[in-house]
Amino acid sequence: MAQAAVIPEAHLEPQPSNPALRLLAFWRRHEFVRLLLRRALATLVLCFGITLVAFVLTHLVPGDPAAANLGLRALADPAIVKSFREQYGLDKPLPIQYELYLSHLLHGDLGISQLTHRPVATDLAQFVPASFELGLLAIVLALAIGVPLGMVAAVHKDSWLDNTLSLISLGGVSTPPFWVGLILLYVFAFVLQIAPGSGRLSPGALPPPHVTGMYTIDSLLVGDVGTFGDAIHHLILPASVLAIGGIGILLRFTRSSVLEVIQNDYVTAARAKGLPPMRVLLRYTLRAALTPVLTLSGLMFADLMTGAVLVESVFAYPGVGLYAARSALNLDLSAITGVCMFVAIVYVATNFGVDLLHAVIDPRVRQE
Repeated sequence: MAQAAVIPEAHLEPQPSNPALRLLAFWRRHEFVRLLLRRALATLVLCFGITLVAFVLTHLVPGDPAAANLGLRALADPAIVKSFREQYGLDKPLPIQYELYLSHLLHGDLGISQLTHRPVATDLAQFVPASFELGLLAIVLALAIGVPLGMVAAVHKDSWLDNTLSLISLGGVSTPPFWVGLILLYVFAFVLQIAPGSGRLSPGALPPPHVTGMYTIDSLLVGDVGTFGDAIHHLILPASVLAIGGIGILLRFTRSSVLEVIQNDYVTAARAKGLPPMRVLLRYTLRAALTPVLTLSGLMFADLMTGAVLVESVFAYPGVGLYAARSALNLDLSAITGVCMFVAIVYVATNFGVDLLHAVIDPRVRQE
């Protein structure tokens, strides 16, 4: 006689009929959903605070936008100055300006740039993909080189190899990026002439059809291998300059994190079981050591996307950093505020993504 199938006890638990009770039961069971909603709510509150801080700090900058953007003749004409202030809303009280700014921001309107006379959102849509492309390649290079070297330094602690890598790390962290950029630009672009000096493409080359704004991705989407190679050729030198400091930081951070994890009891137990050393290192040690390295990598990527002003200036690379520097020199309030909002969004989004990755890697985060 066939035996009846055994039904797990979890399936025998009565489900609440009240929708509110079912929602509460779902909320208690799904830790990741709770974490996601909490982080999303905190992000919204943080974004509101950022808009207020960015607006106030921008308007506290000493100087007169009219004097920075109008010529001497126009500045001497009160009618022109009045028209300029009315056009950009500078004649209204600050609370009214902030209210209008929030209203426009909710509709995706960041204002009109006084420098380019175009919407700031249009300018950012042009410059952001270039910075994202540069920052992405730089962080990939830093991770691909810095993390493995940090693991090697930790495994060979206090050896000549560890001391050599520590010296390399110290040099990478201490060297100013703009100075490295100038040296590499002179050597590879002017002396050896094996790397382009500036821009995103060679003179006369046409950019690929706009899809993402990133020349490497857009050229691959249309199968244009030549433009892809040209874009990569222009990215290698500035991305390498940006990656040098990141390699040094990741090397030191990965080394210290691996050394801290490698002393835990579960790593010792894994070795006592006779597991291969490489498996112990990658599966047991690296995963636990990856959490702080992941946090650092997220902050580094946000910094590379938004803080590469000097490197972009050295290589005349048309990214957000160069746009921000020119806007600051001309006291372009709308552009400065727009760049501040972009920088804040990048950091908030990066931290949000890192928090979610922490929850995926470490189950203890979901239970907090």
